[in-house]
Amino acid sequence: MPECRYCGETFDDEDAHEAHLEGTHADELGPIDRRRLSVDDDDGGISLRLAALGVVILLAGVVVVYATLMGSDGAGRVIEPRDTGAVHYHGTINVTIDNQSVGFSQQRFQYESTGVDAFHFEDGDGSQWHVHARSVTLQWAMATVGLEVNEGTVTVDGTTYGDDPGETSIVEVDGAEVEPSTYILQEGDHIRIVVASD
Repeated sequence: MPECRYCGETFDDEDAHEAHLEGTHADELGPIDRRRLSVDDDDGGISLRLAALGVVILLAGVVVVYATLMGSDGAGRVIEPRDTGAVHYHGTINVTIDNQSVGFSQQRFQYESTGVDAFHFEDGDGSQWHVHARSVTLQWAMATVGLEVNEGTVTVDGTTYGDDPGETSIVEVDGAEVEPSTYILQEGDHIRIVVASD
């Protein structure tokens, strides 16, 4: 037999219990009973659905802010990757500087020479990069191989491309331009960087 949680009265069936709740305790009903009985919130209270929607929007905002700030500390300084050894991602890369491809298979770019665990090339292969840490941004990764990659510019051996009208500076991941300081490398990413001066 159903029992009223508000006054303790018992009923023969659930229909009688629900009728009692609506008739006798309408302004005392909690959110669960209101939802179960489809009672409108006439008292100006926030419905459970609106509260849930608010929580979802708030969490989405937190995720966006977190993702934006992961590549920098908010003051423009690059944050080092974290949790080295926690992941093992691979991807491909093509870098062209003044119409010449950079060969990352050269020994100076290989793990044995750089000693950088978080981002490197290995086994003489310059077409495939390896990531072994969380939060490796494109900017940080390229800095380990001597490229200073920023939004709209790339600096190589002291020469900056993309800050003058006659220069080309393309920084893409999987065919889309990205913000290097905030873009975190993922499994299978194809990095393409092209810089040139006319």
